[in-house]
Amino acid sequence: MRSTQDLKGRLTVHFQGEEGIDAGGLTREWYQLLSRVIFDKGALLFTTVGNESTFQPNPNSVYQTEHLSYFKFVGRVVGKALFDGQLLDVHFTRSFYKHILGIKVTYNDIEAIDPDYFKNLKWMLENDISDVLDLTFSIDADEEKLILYERTQVTDHELIPDGRNIRVTEENKHKYVDLIAEHRLTTAIRPQINAFFEGFNELIHRDLISIFHDKELELLISGLPDIDLDDMRANTEYSGYSAASPVIQWFWEVVQSFSEEDKARLLQFVTGTSKVPLEGFSALQGISGSQKFQIHKAYGSPHHLPSAHTCFNQLDLPEYPSKQHLEERLLLAIHEANEGFGFG
Repeated sequence: MRSTQDLKGRLTVHFQGEEGIDAGGLTREWYQLLSRVIFDKGALLFTTVGNESTFQPNPNSVYQTEHLSYFKFVGRVVGKALFDGQLLDVHFTRSFYKHILGIKVTYNDIEAIDPDYFKNLKWMLENDISDVLDLTFSIDADEEKLILYERTQVTDHELIPDGRNIRVTEENKHKYVDLIAEHRLTTAIRPQINAFFEGFNELIHRDLISIFHDKELELLISGLPDIDLDDMRANTEYSGYSAASPVIQWFWEVVQSFSEEDKARLLQFVTGTSKVPLEGFSALQGISGSQKFQIHKAYGSPHHLPSAHTCFNQLDLPEYPSKQHLEERLLLAIHEANEGFGFG
């Protein structure tokens, strides 16, 4: 109910029934407590997806009375925290950070939510689908149930006007996948996103954060994680390698030399978020439950970059010829790794 100008003023927190002068500590505690209430599943506003530690708007929040006014409030809270340099105890999905920054989501962002559906889309893009798939630019109710976050029954949806009468071909398949990603990651929660922005942009204009990318924005909102490398190493599983493999020995030596920010980038790259479970890496979650940090041997050219499957907390690491080569490739991947297939 406060004006935008009021919100830009200094916040002083007093807890009812408690003595204490706010020299910064009470404000930090207030932000932490408030963020935990906002993102509590019982509030119906946000839902966890994928690894159960990242949040995005719940498409079923309509069952919460005046839910859009709450999303505007949440936008104000996140904006005020950024404005005040305070940290929140929350990690959003990669696609939601992209929405905040105005960056286009792609089909790659679906992998963290539904890896099987992502594999189908990836197969379409990598293979000639002529006379193989019978698809149109629409999603019928049965198919829709498979890809919506809450798997609810809906009516047919056309991706473009008259889409149910337009076939997907080898020539237009990239457009189809692009529209599927937009529908899956944006359209289903568009009212909630818009309400969040209404509050957020009162304090933080998009121009002010446009210099950041999605992974940097997560660290800006949530802060650098406290990563215990000994714990991480003790809870890592290998495939194609063993703990004694030279490449694995080099990997841990390289990561040990990383700055705190690069360690966070590595965690983001492999798991999709910089969040470390309170119980440590033994409690790391994947798409289907408990899933430890994974390092798999990537077969092929040693010139390839490492790749990751965030839904499985899995790093695919080529067998590099030297520690220096591994360090160069790994740093390039966590800083510059692209989105894969682009859309024209």
